[in-house]
Amino acid sequence: MKHTISALVINRAGVLAESSAAFQKNGINITSISCGETENMDVSRMVICAEGNDEDLANVTKDLQAMDFVIKLDDLARRDFVDRELVLIKVAVNKDSMSQIMQIFEVFRADVIGMGQKTITAELSGDQERVEGLIKMLQPIGIKSMCRTGMIALKRGDE
Repeated sequence: MKHTISALVINRAGVLAESSAAFQKNGINITSISCGETENMDVSRMVICAEGNDEDLANVTKDLQAMDFVIKLDDLARRDFVDRELVLIKVAVNKDSMSQIMQIFEVFRADVIGMGQKTITAELSGDQERVEGLIKMLQPIGIKSMCRTGMIALKRGDE
């Protein structure tokens, strides 16, 4: 089962490593992790996406909450949050594929940010399903390289 953990943590060295070690200790693979400062420079928000059973995740959550640098921890459910991910993607291009690639970019509202003789580079920001959809459509054409930020997320509403 997929889980998304949002953690407000004290912004100091070693926090990311210690947090990921809790997942390793419990045998849970992290599929995406992002971390950055919040509106308060002394506090960072980590968003960790992982796959595992509920019991293992409960153990990780318990381990994380016991760490002195954790301020607040939330296990987000799909209905409870809004998420975004950024992908930069470089695709092989030729005269025959250019039109198809541009149509795919238009459908997904991806922005072209660079062009070479044999490649075109675009960026897309959206939820993980949209990013995965773009990747799936471009794979048969020939993805040369790609970089993803990992998911960032916030609770919906006033909380």
